[in-house]
Order: sequence, then structure tokens, then C-alpha cells
Amino acid sequence: MENIIYRGAEAEIIVSTYLGKEVIKKHRVPKSYRLPEIDKRLRAHRTKEEAKLMLEARKAGVSVPIIYDVHLEGATITMEYLKGKRVKELISELSNSERKDLCHAIGEAVAKLHNKNIIHGDITTSNMIFLNGRVHFIDFGLGEINHEIEAKGVDLHVLMEALSSAHSQYPDCFDYVFEGYSNEYKGNVKEIKKKIDDIIRRGRYRE
Repeated sequence: MENIIYRGAEAEIIVSTYLGKEVIKKHRVPKSYRLPEIDKRLRAHRTKEEAKLMLEARKAGVSVPIIYDVHLEGATITMEYLKGKRVKELISELSNSERKDLCHAIGEAVAKLHNKNIIHGDITTSNMIFLNGRVHFIDFGLGEINHEIEAKGVDLHVLMEALSSAHSQYPDCFDYVFEGYSNEYKGNVKEIKKKIDDIIRRGRYRE
């Protein structure tokens, strides 16, 4: 029995079973506006790249769902079903000190990704699940390997914007995230901070 729990522009998220386990399947849906052969190749490539990024993230010490199967022909990744709580819902339930600890842990995890030049591409509190005392990152569909400071700054800026829009009542969240990031990041953290400030300024200039 399969049950679609989320349908996005690029993919469906399906609860299914695999070897007797309840699992999540991420299936990239065909796009009718693309030539079928190109569409199939593109979906297979993106599926493979996402699975590779998840494996690299795990090697970097970041919690992600365990991958059980990658089916390139069907553009589907079968992975662990993390029955935890989305960080988006969790943040408002915590005390100030718990929230600070959680934000530190998020920042440390992002730094571990960036230390290996892994860019998540869509770091929001909807794409983090808290389970067994750890923050797990999901949905690497927009991710890439990129060593540039710009890419890392953009990744963190996306998170900053997500925190300020979804959790505006807790304005210190990103400061705590960046503290955690600074503790773990192996490169020049001042360069990253400068890049985030540049991105903010560019956004204001466009307005």
C-alpha cells in the first residue's frame, strides 16, 4: 500500500514498504513539457546526484535518512522513514535554552556540510527532522558540491530568511545558528559572514 503524503513541483513523497520496513520513496515525476528522452535522463541524473549528496553528508557526520535503494530508471530513492518532529514545528515548543542548543546543533551540522563543500540548496526548518536527539537533514534535491564562498553564503542566507519568516518571534535563532556554525567551520568564518552581509545588501539594493 502506497500513500502520497506530499506532491511538489519536482517530486512526490510516498509512504511505502520495502523489505518489511515502512519507508519513504521520493519519486521525481515526469515533465510533459520536456522531450521524453531528455526528461528521463534528467530525472535519473538528479536522482543519482541527490543520493550521492546524501551519502557524502552522512560521511561528513551529518544525520540524513538511510538510503535503501536508488532506482534510476524510475527516478526514485527509497529511504528511511524518519518519524520525528519537523524542526519548524518544534522550535516554538522549546524553552529558550533548548532553542539555543537546537540552533547551535543546526549550525554545526551546516558547517560539517560546508567543510566538505556540500551545499544543501534549500536549508529551511521544514527540511530538518529532530529524532533521537539529533537534527536530520532531508531533501537534497537542490544541492550540489561547490567550494565557493558565495554558495555557502547563499545556503546560510536561505536559512536566515527561513528563520526570520517562519520564526520571527525568536529573532536570536540565526545568531545561535551562526555561533554553532563558527565553532565547527574549518575555513575562514569571517569570509562567510561578509558574504552573508553582501547578499543582504544586494537584496536591499534590489528593493
